[in-house]
Amino acid sequence: MAERNMGGSSARAARRDPYEVLCVSRDSPDQEIKVAFRKLALKYHPDKNANNPEASELFQEVAYAYSILSDPEKRRQYDAAGFEALESKDMDMEIDLSSLGTFNTVFAALFSKLGVPIKTMVSAIVLEEALYGNVTVEPLPLGTSFSGKVDRHCAHFFGVTISDQQAQAGIVIRVTSAMRSKFKLLYFEKEAHGGYGLTLQEESEKTGKVTSAGMYFLHFQVYRMNLTVNVLEMAKDPEAAFFKSLEGLQPCEVSELEAGTHTFAVYGDNFFKPATYTIEALCANSYEDTKGKLKEIESKLLAKRNDLRQFEVEYKKAFAHYQEVTNRYSHEKQYVAELLKQRNHIQSSFTINSSVINSKEDASSSSSAPILNGSPSVKGKSIKRKWFNLNRRDK
Repeated sequence: MAERNMGGSSARAARRDPYEVLCVSRDSPDQEIKVAFRKLALKYHPDKNANNPEASELFQEVAYAYSILSDPEKRRQYDAAGFEALESKDMDMEIDLSSLGTFNTVFAALFSKLGVPIKTMVSAIVLEEALYGNVTVEPLPLGTSFSGKVDRHCAHFFGVTISDQQAQAGIVIRVTSAMRSKFKLLYFEKEAHGGYGLTLQEESEKTGKVTSAGMYFLHFQVYRMNLTVNVLEMAKDPEAAFFKSLEGLQPCEVSELEAGTHTFAVYGDNFFKPATYTIEALCANSYEDTKGKLKEIESKLLAKRNDLRQFEVEYKKAFAHYQEVTNRYSHEKQYVAELLKQRNHIQSSFTINSSVINSKEDASSSSSAPILNGSPSVKGKSIKRKWFNLNRRDK
């Protein structure tokens, strides 16, 4: 694959065609795109270019291009209408924890504790060792499990051998951590030169009292949930976040395995300490009922995502109408109260005793006016006689 000069920072200010970034054609198959990404990602990975900030920018550009072309739906949208069809601000980027300083790692850990999903990348050292076959692969027979502890930014590799019959029945690989460790489950394909290339990765998620991740090769489409999408939608519009709750569903790239030995790995993704885990490999031939339920629920979730998109449009129209109606209600209520007040005032004018009306209207002014022939004040002092002195003569 011929390399292309990526240019300086000014040239990258405008986003480049993802096909151009990865040096592939528009009709390139998924495998060719995957291989191109691996080579460029290793070349520009921050682990290998600690003193080259330009390489870090190029790595982000390569990762961004691959995030589009590796997703069938995003690739279709881009091919149809370019970047404008992609809401690029919502596309999540990965960070390499091994390249962060202690200070930044503390902040990343804090955000993760607060529930903000921090998406990380596999260390380039692990990827490079796997690519050149410099890893130890332990056998993991079907129907067995293994418990261990893997250091952060390191990986334990396992080989799972399956027969034609087992492959046809379906294979499930699951990893759990009772300590709620953060880890990744990785799947590697065997390269022609003998090494291993990363093909799939699943992030651990909190499920009840444990963290877990799984890969399901059951001959039907299984979806993963990208929580970053949900968090971004909630930050943009908390009121409408429910309608985006299934937008994070993304199809897993591989739905079946062939007979042979397949390589998986558990990658330690904790911020400071090793990850404790248990990995198990299962053949689905004794889980036919469970397979059927999973297939049904995946289909329902996908259908419900489409329903929610339509329901969101209907809800927004109804909510806008509700606001309009409530605003009118407040206005009409105030207007009716004012009409009734005016009506009462007019009705009270129909009387022969106008002084009653006048006295009410002039109450405030008459209370302060001086009173002749009798009482009120002379130089501010009252001269009105008290009732018990009326019949007395002055002596």
